[in-house]
Amino acid sequence: MKLYHFPLSGHAHRALLCLSLLGVKAEVVDVDLAKGAHKTKEFLELNPFGQVPVLEDDGTIVTDSNAILVYLATKLGRKDWLPDDLQSIAKIQKWLSVAAGEIAYGPAAARLVTVFGADFRTDEVIARAHRILGLIDAELEQHQFIVGDRPTIADIALYSYIVGAPEGNVDLTPHESVRHWLTRMEALPGFVAFPKTAIGLAA
Repeated sequence: MKLYHFPLSGHAHRALLCLSLLGVKAEVVDVDLAKGAHKTKEFLELNPFGQVPVLEDDGTIVTDSNAILVYLATKLGRKDWLPDDLQSIAKIQKWLSVAAGEIAYGPAAARLVTVFGADFRTDEVIARAHRILGLIDAELEQHQFIVGDRPTIADIALYSYIVGAPEGNVDLTPHESVRHWLTRMEALPGFVAFPKTAIGLAA
């Protein structure tokens, strides 16, 4: 397998973290976004959206970070990470949608402002971040991981931009259960950290 990756992308980190937690060895190809490597003809043939990550698996191309998580767990038959009972499937899909929605427009957007200079209203994205983190915190008061007492790909999807939230001036101090969950994630065998930048509250 080959993963096209950018170190400061939380989306790319999701895919990298999933590969590592599932014990999959893959070639990691860093894509230089600053130099426009994601807009070249060659890269756009892999992903017309011009985004990382992209997973290449023996001729199969998978784009979108959450799709990569589902692909890997399904291909490898890892029902520990992606159970096949209907209730678990529904819960995991809900949190994958949250990762692509509220997380992207909350903590991820706040981090984009400070790390990449994105043009968002800081007060709005930080407020959205705290709202979704409050909901996740309440969920994590009930069990160790987001859908139960063992991790799933939903936890992987949520992790990167939550741990990176302080870089976007989103304070995790009020969200105690979230902070404990981050510690549990970081204790998992095969965990790989999301690189930090000294910016925002992380400065």
